[in-house]
Amino acid sequence: MAHNKQAEKRIRTSDKSRLANRRVSTVMKTAVKKAIKSGIPEDHSTAVKRLDKAAKKGILHKNAVARRKSRLAKKIAGSAS
Repeated sequence: MAHNKQAEKRIRTSDKSRLANRRVSTVMKTAVKKAIKSGIPEDHSTAVKRLDKAAKKGILHKNAVARRKSRLAKKIAGSAS
């Protein structure tokens, strides 16, 4: 429990950030799963776009996003052949 006004405000702002980050993360994960399942180029580009947005917003590190994009491309290429 917060003991002063600053701590109370920090709790409120943390909750807002957590919810916003969770929304972006959920949309990103859904796009990646859809791209893997369908293998359609439009879904792949959407998933890459969502991953890049997550990196821009600081939800994932840029190297983690690069790794995920690489793995996604390999999975889609593997399922196409």
